[in-house]
Amino acid sequence: MKIKKQEKQAKTASRNFVIALSIVSILGFLSIIINSFFYLDLSGYIETGLLVVLGTGLILETSINEFKKIKKKGLTSEMLGKVTMVVVGALSIIAGLLSLPQLNLQSPSLLAIKGIISILAVIFIITQTWVTN
Repeated sequence: MKIKKQEKQAKTASRNFVIALSIVSILGFLSIIINSFFYLDLSGYIETGLLVVLGTGLILETSINEFKKIKKKGLTSEMLGKVTMVVVGALSIIAGLLSLPQLNLQSPSLLAIKGIISILAVIFIITQTWVTN
């Protein structure tokens, strides 16, 4: 009787999302350095940059070519997750661009979108950092 060993496949983080997380970390660090050394408040621009980078990272995390499978297979649970990530990424980019200091739109719905995106970003960061390699 042969006992089959179940090999666990190591889950790896997407390269695009790791790059997006690195850029977010660098932007946060630069914000602190610029504020500390030069007393310049670039928080409005940094917030815009963070939202745009996170949105772009979420969109790149989903393979856009995979959406062609929706016509063949229908909307499966896997595809629903990818559609959700693309929608959240697009909303993040829109919220980031509308929060530029020149526009500075501060509506309750925009603030709610920013809050939701922030919570989702933290969840994705925790998942990509500790759950996957």
